[in-house]
Amino acid sequence: MNSTFEILGITGPIYLAIVLGYFFTRRGVFARADMQVFGKFTINLALPALLFNALSQRSIGEILNAQYLLAYALGSIAVLLGGLFWARKVQGHTLSYSSMMAMGMSCPNSGFVGYPIMLLTLGPVAGVALALNMVVENLLLIPLLLAVADSQGQPGQWKQALLQTLKGLVKNPMIIGIVAGFLFSLSGAQMPAPFARTINLFAQASAALSLFVIGGSLVGLKAGGLKGTVSQIAFGKLFLHPLAVWVVLMWMVPIADPALRSAALLTGALPMLGIYTILSQRHGHNAISAATLLVTTVVSFFTLSGLLWVLQHHLL
Repeated sequence: MNSTFEILGITGPIYLAIVLGYFFTRRGVFARADMQVFGKFTINLALPALLFNALSQRSIGEILNAQYLLAYALGSIAVLLGGLFWARKVQGHTLSYSSMMAMGMSCPNSGFVGYPIMLLTLGPVAGVALALNMVVENLLLIPLLLAVADSQGQPGQWKQALLQTLKGLVKNPMIIGIVAGFLFSLSGAQMPAPFARTINLFAQASAALSLFVIGGSLVGLKAGGLKGTVSQIAFGKLFLHPLAVWVVLMWMVPIADPALRSAALLTGALPMLGIYTILSQRHGHNAISAATLLVTTVVSFFTLSGLLWVLQHHLL
């Protein structure tokens, strides 16, 4: 019983913050457009500051964990390819629709949901895990899926889409935060106190605000078609993705650090990334992706709580 309350003490505040975002936006205290502003602040300032803080204060040896990168990448790619095969070959969907399904199954919300959960569960290692997740997601998973989605157009269009995505990474604030953190760690320099405290202030704003944004963004989304695509994507994301990561950790790429091992499993069990509907919108799949985001975020409260119980009793 005590362990149950401990787990609810972790997941409870996370999802209560999401509920508050939903409640205040639904009541009209904030508009849905406000969530876009809060989201821009989080993505462009708070999360980059968090990533820079997490990496700049550690040695390069602590940060560059090749085992974690490989294990997380392999588990995610396995689900990505499985999702593409299921949607394209078994169900006969278009490449863009199949890419949307595979993205929902394999791309987690590491920043807005994952970091707060790992911070409460694993402590300081959460920032390192977030940075490593961002590397895999932004340099591998998302560019690959966007290229697949665009490949059903004119021949060679996927190459242009991939190139544009990779060019966009140069301007991505979170990637900039990761690179700056790496470079500062390599330099061995000490951050002047005024600058360090300023960066820390922005970093501390990321957890609560990101969860509030997720809740507010769910307002107006409708959960239709639960017996079809929505349930398939939700099952792939909440069950198959963590299962694939677990298989890789057990039999292919073991991670020595138990905290990072738990972080990889928790990452696999997260709901899909918050910009899922935005990325799907360009191909006209925003309705189904919005419904899936809503359902998966709600259901993840129970699946993540269950995984935390397993980690607490058997792995941590």
